[in-house]
Amino acid sequence: MLNIIWIFFFIAAFFTALFKLLFLGDQQVFAQIMAAMFSLSKSAFEISIGLTGVLALWLGIMRIGERSGFIQLLTQGLTPLFSRLMPDIPNGHPALGAIVMNISANALGLDNAATPMGIKAMKELQSLNPHPETASNAQILFLVINTSGVTLFPVTIFTYRAQLGAVNPTDVFIPILLATYISTLGGLLAVAFVQKINLLDKVVLAYLGGLTLLVGGIISYFSSLPQQQMLEQSALISNVILYTLVVAFIFGAIYKGINAYEAFIDGAKEGFQTAITIIPYLVAMLVAIGVFRASGALDLLADLARYLTSLFMIDDRFIDALPTALMKPFSGSGARAMMIDTMKTMGADSFAGRLSSIVQGSTETTFYVLAIYFGAVGIKNIRHAAACGIIADFAGILAAIFVAYWFFG
Repeated sequence: MLNIIWIFFFIAAFFTALFKLLFLGDQQVFAQIMAAMFSLSKSAFEISIGLTGVLALWLGIMRIGERSGFIQLLTQGLTPLFSRLMPDIPNGHPALGAIVMNISANALGLDNAATPMGIKAMKELQSLNPHPETASNAQILFLVINTSGVTLFPVTIFTYRAQLGAVNPTDVFIPILLATYISTLGGLLAVAFVQKINLLDKVVLAYLGGLTLLVGGIISYFSSLPQQQMLEQSALISNVILYTLVVAFIFGAIYKGINAYEAFIDGAKEGFQTAITIIPYLVAMLVAIGVFRASGALDLLADLARYLTSLFMIDDRFIDALPTALMKPFSGSGARAMMIDTMKTMGADSFAGRLSSIVQGSTETTFYVLAIYFGAVGIKNIRHAAACGIIADFAGILAAIFVAYWFFG
């Protein structure tokens, strides 16, 4: 599937550019495509190198947590859920700890911490994979949960909105929570359908009900805070929780007589090697996305959506935020740039400006995560991972549009 998607980007870009050259007289389009290829191959390398320090740091900390036994303790609370969602993972396996840490980091909006933890989880799951080049059921479910994960503290989006003149930058907070929750639920349902996971199990229902109550409680608490206090509280809670876990790992190592420094160094070495492994996969995907965008194919999709909307006489205000939605599954930085451009052009407090912010916070970047996580362990046959990830994205984007009309329409 990844091979088909990758080839499609290049071929679609070629024919789009050829049409623009022959029929529209655009003599710069192929130059723009080539510039995008060189630029994004360089960016992919720089991103990978930039990840080296972060990967070394967090995989080192994870190794301390493993050896101190703290991660095993942390996962006990979620083991009943994952044992039903991922029956191929043995109880107490290190993969469960890495999965919990990754999901927690994503929920807190800590992208730099979430990526190395996710790669660690994927590597642990790969150790259980009987077919190393083919994604296992557990790896697919983890990836889809990761790409659609609930983000409880989208502080970065608030910051951009404040910089671009929003009167109340946090007015998209509750809509983002609702949209990202629907995205996660959509992804889980899609994978459960394909893998025949029983979501009506009492334990699974209890966890899903508990998560719903937690999200509702967070919405209730933060919606009651003034704007500035909301930003301060969300940032403070995120950082306190993460650093508390780091210190807890170290205390656990002290309690068990583990050499925390040596454990950190061992994990950091693994982080360095992982960063090097990622480079070719990231170059391949970012360049493909870049030529697709530079050719104008992405703009054509947006124009087609506007035309179809007009046929059904539907309110087309959401079309102005559609570039962010279309870019989101492919490139996080690209979607962020689209969001900023929309807010600059239309206004941060315009319908399109708010909707683009909600879309940006509703899901993760599916194909980027596919390239990074599966590339780190050498997976070539991704099976239904991309399809289920796109379903989660689609659910999140539809929810974002619905919620935006509900709150701001």
